[in-house]
Amino acid sequence: MAISVQHVVVLLLSTLLIAITVFLFTSDNARFPFPSLSTDYTPNPKSSIPQNVDIVSSDPTPQKNKLKASQEVELKWDLCKGAQSVDYIPCLDNYDAIKQLKTRRHMEHRERHCPEPTPKCLVPLPDNYKPPVPWPKSRDMVWYDNVPHPKLVEYKKEQNWVNKTGEFLVFPGGGTQFKFGVTHYVEFIEKALPVIKWGRNIRVVLDVGCGVASFGGYLLDKDVITMSFAPKDEHEAQIQFALERGIPATLSVIGTQQLTFPSNAFDLIHCARCRVHWDADGGKPLLELNRVLRPGGFFIWSATPVYRENDRDSKIWEAMVSLTKSICWKVVAKTVDSSGIGLVVYQKPTSEACYKKRSTQEPPLCVKEEANASWYAPLRQCISKLPSGNVKNWPEQWPKRLASVKSSSVEAKTFKKDTEKWSAIVSDVYLQRLAVVNWSSVRNVMDMNAGFGGFAAALINKPLWVMNVVPVEKPDTLSIVYDRGLIGVYHDWCESLNTYPRTYDLLHSSFYLGDLSQRCDIVQVAAEIDRIVRPGGYLVVQDTMETINKLESIFGSLHWSTKIYQDRFLVGVKGFWRPAKPEL
Repeated sequence: MAISVQHVVVLLLSTLLIAITVFLFTSDNARFPFPSLSTDYTPNPKSSIPQNVDIVSSDPTPQKNKLKASQEVELKWDLCKGAQSVDYIPCLDNYDAIKQLKTRRHMEHRERHCPEPTPKCLVPLPDNYKPPVPWPKSRDMVWYDNVPHPKLVEYKKEQNWVNKTGEFLVFPGGGTQFKFGVTHYVEFIEKALPVIKWGRNIRVVLDVGCGVASFGGYLLDKDVITMSFAPKDEHEAQIQFALERGIPATLSVIGTQQLTFPSNAFDLIHCARCRVHWDADGGKPLLELNRVLRPGGFFIWSATPVYRENDRDSKIWEAMVSLTKSICWKVVAKTVDSSGIGLVVYQKPTSEACYKKRSTQEPPLCVKEEANASWYAPLRQCISKLPSGNVKNWPEQWPKRLASVKSSSVEAKTFKKDTEKWSAIVSDVYLQRLAVVNWSSVRNVMDMNAGFGGFAAALINKPLWVMNVVPVEKPDTLSIVYDRGLIGVYHDWCESLNTYPRTYDLLHSSFYLGDLSQRCDIVQVAAEIDRIVRPGGYLVVQDTMETINKLESIFGSLHWSTKIYQDRFLVGVKGFWRPAKPEL
């Protein structure tokens, strides 16, 4: 009988131990299990890592591979309130500030009006939200429940922007100007101007008033990366659709302020019925395009004034002829295709000789350019000066430009060292050692402090894209990012970003969040990161342990799973947790 009792006791104890183990790894307060990581860092023999780059400690003593809940910070989180809280964008949805505007004539109500203080509330999830459709399938179809906005389906049904089919929104590649589809439209451009070589001399494109970004989405196959933008307006959720599809896009408007891009950045700018009055306010909107267009770059305008001759369109065309002549743009192609759609292609000059020969110096040349000048800067009624040097042969064709840099922008030695450093960190740490990140599920990536774009460049062969953010308080390196054939924006992380909730799979920060905590409330920044990242998405941080410990506590309170590696890297994974809805 004693043996039987002993067996029963052992069985009960074993069952209790199993139950405790299951609880620890499944409760909200626990961290999920990670694949084991080596306790020291040994570079991959195949990789070329510079000897002077300190990536992680090579100390053979065991390092911390933590898997624990936050104990240091107790924060109470509430859901954002209001009917539109699921898609809340604080700096674009500040209705109190918008109501107080004296005019909306120049799209002031579509510009940034950030609330103070920055909100700390959490956006709710849409009902029945699920992990996004993976790339590349997502380019053609996404879950309707993730972006449940039917208005554009009905409003643009005759133009094939987007259709609803069962549980999915389907994007057939149509558009206002794409009567025969975006493929036919791009081929039309190629025939109109054979000098355009996608993925070679044309790498970085800006699509103004992009709709659901089918133009930019199609060009990805041609090794072209397009910054698609449109305002948050009556074309409900068009940028949200684009980002859910895995296509680069941002919310912006040509209103009273400069776009948050550097000067002389884009190889080509495209506008297909983008509803911008280019000659308005003394031509400021077109002068802004001229600022961000690279010398020798092209502007493709596909709109009714190009190919219709009624009174209204004729007046717009005449104004455009006068304005483009005054800034020395020349027409290099003008044609109409079999669908009846027409376009004109302008080219920006590569020298200032034409400016000096004008009969009147209107608009005048701008006096000077300032670093990070386009953050909350008013539009200017002047022609941006061209960069010095041989602009005809700069940048190099893609992909050579990724590894090249102007000597006037940064020393070649500094640039080379930065490129080698990021190549090593990405290949040997992020892609191998941090096995917690499932890179096959990562499509939309954001680098919060991009520097020269080395992180993005090191990921160039992965099926993803990176939005390179240059913080306004940091050195202005965004021009170098664009010279390399990458994209990005200026931003102040003390404010909310111009993007919808749940639009990025991974946010990356390298030795930045600690500095940022000296400027603004890091809890507000964490709430903004939580707003931007999709459930199942990641935050990857390289920083000091002091900063990492603070972040681990804060994100633990948000029920993120966190992992610290080698006392230098933090990986956070967002779950589906949201605070309970307040009782009515």
